[in-house]
Amino acid sequence: MYAIVETGAKQYRVEVGTEFSVEKLQGEVGDTVSLDKVLLIKTEDETLVGTPYLEGAAVKASIVEQGKAPKVIIFKYLAKKDSRKKKGHRQPFTLLRVEAIEQV
Repeated sequence: MYAIVETGAKQYRVEVGTEFSVEKLQGEVGDTVSLDKVLLIKTEDETLVGTPYLEGAAVKASIVEQGKAPKVIIFKYLAKKDSRKKKGHRQPFTLLRVEAIEQV
């Protein structure tokens, strides 16, 4: 059984017990989060597809970690102009572990 959920303007295919990283969500480590934007649920017997979301369906997940991704360096320069800009960025993320997939 798996589900496709949407969070942070991205879609993820999740199963019970899997860990996945999403855009930063509010909460502390150990808190539970309910992802209610479920697009699809696939079981052995049937496939439920939402239009665009399934009503009453949710994915329960617990927060494993709040952190920042590795630094990305942004370096801009203009050739022959002696113009250089160097910036760094670390995107915050939340690591989730799926506890349950609830259907209608």
